Amino acid sequence: MTTESTGPTGKDDSFHVFDTTLRDGAQREGINLTVADKLAIARYLDDFGVSFIEGGWPGANPRDTEFFARAQQEIDFKNAQLVAFGSTRRPGARAAEDPQVKALVESGAPVVTLVAKSHDRHVELALRTTLDENVEMVRDTVSYLREQGRRVFVDCEHFFDGYRANPEYAKSVVRAATEAGADVVVLCDTNGGMLPAQIQAVVTTVLADTGARLGIHAQDDTGCAVANTLAAVDAGATHVQCTANGYGERVGNANLFPVVAALELKYDKRVLPAGALAEMTRISHAIAEIVNLAPSTHQPYVGVSAFAHKGGLHASAIKVDPDLYQHIDPERVGNTMRMLVSDMAGRASIELKGRELGIDLSGDRDLVGRVVGRVKERELRGYTYEAADASFELMLREEVEGRPRNYFRTESWRAIVEDRPDGTHANEATVKLWAKGERIVATAEGNGPVNALDRAMRVGLERIYPQLAKLELVDYKVRILEGRHGTESTTRVLITTGDGVGDWSTVGVAENVIAASWQALEDAYTYGLLRAGVEPAE
Repeated sequence: MTTESTGPTGKDDSFHVFDTTLRDGAQREGINLTVADKLAIARYLDDFGVSFIEGGWPGANPRDTEFFARAQQEIDFKNAQLVAFGSTRRPGARAAEDPQVKALVESGAPVVTLVAKSHDRHVELALRTTLDENVEMVRDTVSYLREQGRRVFVDCEHFFDGYRANPEYAKSVVRAATEAGADVVVLCDTNGGMLPAQIQAVVTTVLADTGARLGIHAQDDTGCAVANTLAAVDAGATHVQCTANGYGERVGNANLFPVVAALELKYDKRVLPAGALAEMTRISHAIAEIVNLAPSTHQPYVGVSAFAHKGGLHASAIKVDPDLYQHIDPERVGNTMRMLVSDMAGRASIELKGRELGIDLSGDRDLVGRVVGRVKERELRGYTYEAADASFELMLREEVEGRPRNYFRTESWRAIVEDRPDGTHANEATVKLWAKGERIVATAEGNGPVNALDRAMRVGLERIYPQLAKLELVDYKVRILEGRHGTESTTRVLITTGDGVGDWSTVGVAENVIAASWQALEDAYTYGLLRAGVEPAE
């Protein structure tokens, strides 16, 4: 038995976080979810603690139909209810006989979201029916689904544009849905053209005039979807529709994560299970991996740069109190503060970065001064340490310990690219190294000169350092810096390497792209051995 404040899952029903990543979010260009992808994302969303997960449109395509069948068999939902999406019945038909409406019932989902027209021009031009018939379509379909034991939400498509054109008609659709038994009527900014003050004014008026329980669905075409969602909450909406990482058609939807973080941390609303907010960064990144899109580094709350500090003035203040330049403690959303080391760094930046790496520099002003000077000098030459934490740590440890971490020493290296008559290329590299008093000469081929050097280094060193077998080159970026003499230029290479547990980035700079790559590879292997706890050979 449910009460006004408790929903079917036992959760507080007074405020809904409704996720539509699997339906509306999947309409983003470049996203193409398999059923397995949708099941994996649904598990993450349920773990996060959203109230409802809109799984798609059963009956509209085989993939969504299969998803609903499998989700109810394979997922034991702990926090969320599964929602089926569909439209009101066709003009001139009966809801009980409409195949698409029947598919919603047959999906087995306990909750149904119906999309309904609330803009008079859309009714007449898109549905090609009368305004009265459209209202009856809403009323009939909601009533039928309620008779079938389904909880019903109604999405009033293009509501705000429709309200501007014909406010009385838009409100009549809201009233019809509510009178027929819809639990929530969602006002949709389908074109994403509204601004927060407009949203707040309309929601306030509609709530007063209809008495309906209202929700908000905001697209991000003006960059205001999150702000519009919160403006609707300020006006009395108690149901927010969002997508993970803001995925969606065109420029996207209201982003689930900043909306939820704002509700929990700024509005003091408990909309997630205890402890779930601290999982937000992990879940955001996991979903990004499933949809095969790189996580946005500058996304609020969960981006890796969300709590990154670069300016020396910021660092000086943060050293005294992190709250001086951070609006929340990043650990509350599962993120971390990062100090970026660059030519803008001052003493405080270096000290804080050292603290982050477990190295106390606070008692050695001369050491800190040397590191600051070295960073500024090397960044003037093209190095970048804000994107290459591993190279910075190696440099810092060299200053602290008075010598570099010499696991191996390079005598020479050579890379050859052979252009063959058939149009193919052969890439071969030879490296000459010293490690643990032994001279090593190794040769390898690769699909490019840098790959050949990487393989040759592995061939030469893995016998002595078996820990290197776990290392994998994850990413490789080249940037041509400002040229000085015609085609001559400085090249910067950033390499990201992983060991199955974590990733790290290293940098190399030279006039030759292969030489810059070799520098970054040397640092990558050296840092990998440092992470593995190997003692230097020399």
